[in-house]
Amino acid sequence: MVPRHIQPLFERLAQQYPVVTLVGPRQSGKTTLARSLFPAKPYLTLEDPDQREFALADPRGFLAALPGGAILDEIQRAPQLTSYLQGVVDADPTPGRFILTGSQQFELMQGVTQSLAGRTGVLRLLPFTAAEVALAAPARRRLPMADWLHAGFYPRIHDRRLDPSTALGDYFATYVERDLRQLTAVHDLQRFERFVRLCAGRVGQLLNLTSLANDAGVAQSTAQAWVGLLQTSYVIQLVQPWFVNTSKRLIKSPKLYFVDVGLACWLLGLREPAQVARDPLRGSLFENFIIMEAIKDRLNQGDASPVHFYRDATGNEVDLLLPTGTQVRALEIKSGATVNPDYFQGLRRFAAQYGSSLERGGVVYGGDTSQPRSDWPVWSWRVLMDGPA
Repeated sequence: MVPRHIQPLFERLAQQYPVVTLVGPRQSGKTTLARSLFPAKPYLTLEDPDQREFALADPRGFLAALPGGAILDEIQRAPQLTSYLQGVVDADPTPGRFILTGSQQFELMQGVTQSLAGRTGVLRLLPFTAAEVALAAPARRRLPMADWLHAGFYPRIHDRRLDPSTALGDYFATYVERDLRQLTAVHDLQRFERFVRLCAGRVGQLLNLTSLANDAGVAQSTAQAWVGLLQTSYVIQLVQPWFVNTSKRLIKSPKLYFVDVGLACWLLGLREPAQVARDPLRGSLFENFIIMEAIKDRLNQGDASPVHFYRDATGNEVDLLLPTGTQVRALEIKSGATVNPDYFQGLRRFAAQYGSSLERGGVVYGGDTSQPRSDWPVWSWRVLMDGPA
């Protein structure tokens, strides 16, 4: 198994809480990680109809059969089990007794927050980081950026050397549609698929529900509900704007990204890296990649606080703001392989306006060489393969 950056945090929480809950998208490696860290624990998946029926029909008997605890996979398939688990761990709060995993964050987290508050540590595991991919498939280090965007970061693609287009197509058909149908009645799957593809066409853009609903041919309330479902199933990630106490008018709509940039490429019909390299959305896809790397890094360290972007009414913007206490770190993200003076414009204007809120800043770009400039350092995207800074 490729070592995951979240592993030290996982082990630490298992020494502090009787339950550790690991959530994230399907195929992000939750089961592999849990079973590798706790090989002596019984493993039960509630996707198994027999186990699920047992847990639903006789939750006390189900848990009584696991006196030393267990790994319970896809716990959202029996959400009421967490209520019974509360009494079990209150009677014996030995740290690390139960490891819960799940891939539908709303149902799972609703049960966890209601029944296991104070009894569980919560982790979110997203697909591989760039550094984890470099460990799983070292040959990818030499590949161009378009290959990275095209393949995405789901572990199975890199562990098993799968064709990304085939694997991502299977992922969308087998998991995304099924999960969403479990959560709610999406009767018109064809229209829903069109909706998701339209979302991919808006990657890196401000979310405009009216436009999205009109193009998909659905009511705005339906579009809003579907966006919520895509968030719940870890398909899309909304990044909210950054606000300060100011009289200036700021953009209030979030930006839309995909949890996995490879899935966004697949939904756009990009089946080869060469197509990604030529696509008009290449810059937005690169931005998606970098922003999700930042989010993964924070989650792997146990920091679930949101990241932001900045854009004012005049169009001045900074692509990514990372809160650090009372200040922020600012990053501009540019897919070009040659550093352009315009790359620093947004950072300079932000610093002039909000210098007291700015801890530091820089540019991440699509070139291969980092440049330690005095004002705004420039980092090659390839430094991400070496792990967190």
